[in-house]
Amino acid sequence: MTLKGKRSETLELHASPIQPHGENASANHAANHDDIRRRAYEIYLEGGGISGRELDDWLQAESEFESAALFMRAATGEKHRP
Repeated sequence: MTLKGKRSETLELHASPIQPHGENASANHAANHDDIRRRAYEIYLEGGGISGRELDDWLQAESEFESAALFMRAATGEKHRP
């Protein structure tokens, strides 16, 4: 993945799909950097591996995790935290 020529990263050849953690999902809503990176890579692969969309893939992955966190908070009746 190349980010506008600033730096390059080696893409994972065998990225595993994101698996739910064994801990209580409603207690931990924040996706960590590695979760977002893995999902962005999955989105990249799903899009045919076309370079130049790294930021869009990353933002989509973040958005998916935020949507999932909002859903979990609503499902558990938890109040919204900024």
